[in-house]
Amino acid sequence: MKAHTKETQATMTPEKSLQYLKEGNLRFQNNLKANRNLLEQVNDTREGQFPFATILSCIDSRVSAELVFDQGLGDIFSARIAGNFVNEDILGSMEFACKLAGTKLIVVLGHTSCGAVKGACDNAQLGNLTNMLGKIKPAVEAVTEPKDESLRNSSNLEFVNKVAEKNVQLTIDRILNESEVLAEMHKNGEIMIVGAMYDIKDGAVTFFE
Repeated sequence: MKAHTKETQATMTPEKSLQYLKEGNLRFQNNLKANRNLLEQVNDTREGQFPFATILSCIDSRVSAELVFDQGLGDIFSARIAGNFVNEDILGSMEFACKLAGTKLIVVLGHTSCGAVKGACDNAQLGNLTNMLGKIKPAVEAVTEPKDESLRNSSNLEFVNKVAEKNVQLTIDRILNESEVLAEMHKNGEIMIVGAMYDIKDGAVTFFE
């Protein structure tokens, strides 16, 4: 499989881009890989890059977007931060990726058993981590069940995973509310913005559509 060129990127629609990721994740789940020569892709992309998707995911070592979607060099922009939330810098990076570099799809990828989400649920306090986890607290508060405080912590994985899903949804809301550039592109159908969850048990990605 060759690296994307300006011409092949131009043929990608938001829907086609999403399908490419779905197919890549199926290959990953079945321990298959597309036939690509990475060193050849290094050479092919030396003068430019033409990715088709931008993926915001967690820094978790088990959730590498390139691997779980079986993508090669030059295929995707990958932004990673614990808890996969957005800030001004990440929004600016997404605006560059979509408006200037031509990607057609933004995926906000959460995952099960997320350590950052667990920390937010437990109100963890540690240096700069304290303020960072505060970005995830709105998702904790938005999940209203269970009401029993003894069940609203990291020991309840069902609760943790619900918060992780809500965090993905709230992150998409923030993208649309805080980036006029991306909101306009989304409104015009130039890009698609979707949420997804990666299951650390089996490698499957479930998209919210």
